[in-house]
Amino acid sequence: MAYVNDCDAPAPAPAPAAAPGRATAPAPAAGAPPATLKILVAGGFGAGKTTFVGAVSEIEPLSTEELLSGVGAGCDPLHGVEEKTTTTVALDFGRITLDERHVLYLFGTPGQHRFWFLWEELCAGALGAVVLADTRRLADCFPAVDFFERRGIGFIVAVNEFDGGHRYGPDEVREAVGLGPEVPVVRCDARLASSGTGALAALVRHLLCMSAVSSSSSESGERP
Repeated sequence: MAYVNDCDAPAPAPAPAAAPGRATAPAPAAGAPPATLKILVAGGFGAGKTTFVGAVSEIEPLSTEELLSGVGAGCDPLHGVEEKTTTTVALDFGRITLDERHVLYLFGTPGQHRFWFLWEELCAGALGAVVLADTRRLADCFPAVDFFERRGIGFIVAVNEFDGGHRYGPDEVREAVGLGPEVPVVRCDARLASSGTGALAALVRHLLCMSAVSSSSSESGERP
């Protein structure tokens, strides 16, 4: 499958001169720190969260992966992901500089049930989330979907299409996971930076749409 999302954005065009008498937005103060934006990357065990963060991050990502051991075999069943040898025990962290005033921080959540207590702290201040779904173990993304729905955090579902895995259409995934029509479902290859940034762009569009709907509802409620 071809992924047309391109992570190499063209250089910004020079800002046009302001019309006479028209105020312009103030330039950021010299030395002012950029505003930080926080996005979570969640999903089940082995869904590709660490790979996703590593592919799109402009820095060497922080990863807390540890080797799987026989002790954890009963807690981390490997059905469908038999080739997996490591697991995230705390978080993954990456960064994308959007422009001189905005920096995006990516936090990958641990997938195993025994580490879910970390999700509450990781989601504090998050704008939204990308939930990675693995069609080999689709039920593993249910907890993440439920977590964000209960907290009113906007999210999309990105189907990580592993080599050799069965291909399902977005509507099939939506029905299987029980998603409402407002939640976007996109295809993704977590190994490709262009595909990962495409998923992040889809999330941003969804969050902007949610904000517009919320603002419209608020204005309607204020009218006499």
